[in-house]
This record gives sequence, C-alpha cells and structure tokens, in this order.
Amino acid sequence: MAKNKTVFFCTACGNETPKWQGRCPACGAWNTLEEHVEKPVPMGKGRGPSPAAKRPQRLSQIESGGELRFSTGLGELDRVLGGGAVAGSLVLVGGAPGIGKSTLLLQICNRLCRERSVLYVSGEESESQLKLRAVRLRVEPEELYILSETRLSDILEAVEEMKPDILIVDSIQTLYNEENESSPGSVSQVKDCTMALMHLSKARGVTVFVVGHINKDGNIAGPKVLEHMVDCVLYFEGDPNTSYRLLRAAKNRFGSTNEIGVFEMLDGGLAEVPNPSQLLLSGRPAGASGTCVACVMEGTRPVLAEVQVLVAKSALSVPRRTADGFDFNRAALLLAVAERRGGMKLGYFDAYINVIGGLRLDEPGADLPLILAAASSYRDVPMDHGLAAIGEVGLTGEVRAVSHLNQRLAEAARLGFTKCVIPRGGGEKLEIPQGLTVYRVRNIREAIETALSTEQA
Repeated sequence: MAKNKTVFFCTACGNETPKWQGRCPACGAWNTLEEHVEKPVPMGKGRGPSPAAKRPQRLSQIESGGELRFSTGLGELDRVLGGGAVAGSLVLVGGAPGIGKSTLLLQICNRLCRERSVLYVSGEESESQLKLRAVRLRVEPEELYILSETRLSDILEAVEEMKPDILIVDSIQTLYNEENESSPGSVSQVKDCTMALMHLSKARGVTVFVVGHINKDGNIAGPKVLEHMVDCVLYFEGDPNTSYRLLRAAKNRFGSTNEIGVFEMLDGGLAEVPNPSQLLLSGRPAGASGTCVACVMEGTRPVLAEVQVLVAKSALSVPRRTADGFDFNRAALLLAVAERRGGMKLGYFDAYINVIGGLRLDEPGADLPLILAAASSYRDVPMDHGLAAIGEVGLTGEVRAVSHLNQRLAEAARLGFTKCVIPRGGGEKLEIPQGLTVYRVRNIREAIETALSTEQA
C-alpha cells in the first residue's frame, strides 16, 4: 500500500522541497515553508486510458465559440477585466482587510442578477449578517442566493443543485476539503479548494469570483501556485487614511494588465470615479515650487498626477533620498542626471519625492515631470499652474518621445491646462488641442529653462 508523502511548500514562491528548511532555496525567503501531506491517488485496475479520456485534437479542428463577455455593472471593474467578465473564468480578488473586496463583489450582484443567477458563498459571515450588509448597500435582487458554508463538498453540491451562472466565494482561506487533514487556510487546503473551483468553472462554464486574503508582504496568502491556476488576479489597494481605492490586474488571460479602476468608499458602498485625473489634481497648491503635473498612460486611459519634490540642504555626509509612488532606483538615476546634465548640485541636498493620491508612476513619461519638479524646488521658483510635462529622460539628459502623445495632450487640455512641455522628436503626428500651447525641448536644460520661465510670461 502506498504511503502518504510529506512535502513542504514555500508560501512566497510556491517552490516544493522534500524536507523543511529555514530558508527557501528558490526565492531566499525565511520561515515560509509549510508542511503538506500528499495522499496517494488510487489507480484503476488497468493502465490504459479511460473511455471518457479526452483525445488530442488539431488546433484547426477545435471550434471556437469566441469570448462570451458580460458587464458586471461597474464600468471601472469592466475596464480592469478587459471589457467585462468572461464566462467560465476564475477571478481572484485580493486586498488588505477592510479595503472593500466583499463590498465590491456584493455590489456587482445588483446588475448580474438581472440576466443571470448568482450564488454568493460566504465563509466569514452568516446569512443574516450578509442580509444586513446587502440592505445597507441597497443590494436586494431576486435572483441572488446566499449560502454560509465552509465545507467544499457542500458548496459543490449546492452548485450542482442550483446550477448558477456566477459563483462568488468569500473567501478561499475559509474553505476546507474534508479529505484533506490540514486546517482551513493552510497551503494544501487553499490549493485543493482552488483546484476544485477551477475544474468547476472550466467544466460547467460557471464564472467564479474568489476573494483572497493577503499576507504582510502584500501578496495573496497561500502558495504562489494559486495565482497560476486562476485566469485573472485583481488587487484592491488603497490608503487607509483616504476613501479612494485602486483596482489593478496583476494577471489577466483575457485582457491587459495595465488598466486601473478607481473607486471611492462612501457610506452606501463603493462609487465609481470615472475621472481620476480631476480627483488626483484636486487641492493643488498655487504658486508653490517643487510641483509638476505628469500625464501617464494607465492602459488605454491617460491619467494626470501631481509629482512633488522637496530639495533641502543636507546635514548628512550622504544626502538622503526617499520616494513614495515612484521607483526609488529610477528616481535616484534621474536625480543624478539632473545634477550632471541639468547643472544642479543635488549632491549636497536631500531629495524627497511624492506622488499625490496614492498613484504609483512606473511609466517613462513621468521622468521629465520629476526633473522639472526637482529643478523648481532647487531654485525655489514655481512653475505655471497650467503647465504639464511629458517625456522620458535618458542618461545623456536628452528628452525622448513617449507613446500615445495625442491622447495625453487631449486629456491635459480637457482638464484646463494651457501649456505642455513635450519632447521634440517622435514619429507620431501631433494633433494639438485648441487652447493648448506646446513647448518642444531636446534635453532637460531646455526643459528646465522653458518651464521655469513660462511663469514669468
């Protein structure tokens, strides 16, 4: 008789090892290996394939029904999913406790239940508690079914009996498979339950939304293989001190991962923010130095954000550098370029960089606004309140062209900006909006002189 096999999974990267170690040999994380007992799978009498086994097919012979997408009722969520949810997909929604994951999924039931049947399974709340929350959020459709259960077999039986079009599970860490002796929330339980839900979604065409908790590092709790099994991984982020939430896609088999959705948490639930640029620019100081507006592309959407830089005389032998909302290494590189190519002696100054609104700028188009904000703070000269900047900066100080320049200029003009500093080069034919003056520059010296002199004009 085959014996049970004991293996150890790394909760950080999903690596499997036959024995416990203090440090994962794959990713180097400490104390992340968890024990998992694998039971042998009983084999049939014969070794040949079963009669129901699938046979390989040529790609040209497979019939494609096309993607069956449907709207979730929230435009911001549809944008992140790539145009709507796909039938038969498995979507994982992760985020910090209290960020609004359960609220988001309960709110989409209002629209989904108009045309489809929805089963909402909660392992964290009772039916009466869910009813209270649904009343507060004004979610009371007729075709919404509620089940408070944590045993996987009971959930699968309910799905088999009801045959819903959409299944929502809140959360995957509370489910358990009684055939697995591990405790709920362990690596093996999360893996087994997710695998069962994946087979359910693919075999029956049920769209499954799963809520996943995150660990202290901000990653989905459980084995890394969990993110590989699902079709889409969404992260719900937000500053606990503000009411705004950002929804990002870390993985999406049916769409782009560059889109973001913006929501505002109100007393009655989550409200969509269709114009995040206006939100991020609200409260901009007038006549203050060290600030510049950047226009970046989040997927297909141009977003304007305020970049602030504070340059102050350093009392340390090694000046301090901090960056919030901007990659630290990229910021250090740009400050070195500004010192060498822009004529600023930043080696004697501390530099503090901040992006307003909790947005993280990872796009090259935000390079030039950071340098202009640093130059404005260094000289203590404010820039024109209606000026924005777009451009990538190279190590020689040149300002290089970026993509989707026409969309960025149109967004800047729509929000009332009258001046914009852009790269001189680029093969894209510009369509300059009415009322917007464009300044083309070759390098950061030209950009700094242009931006800081337009305030006087």
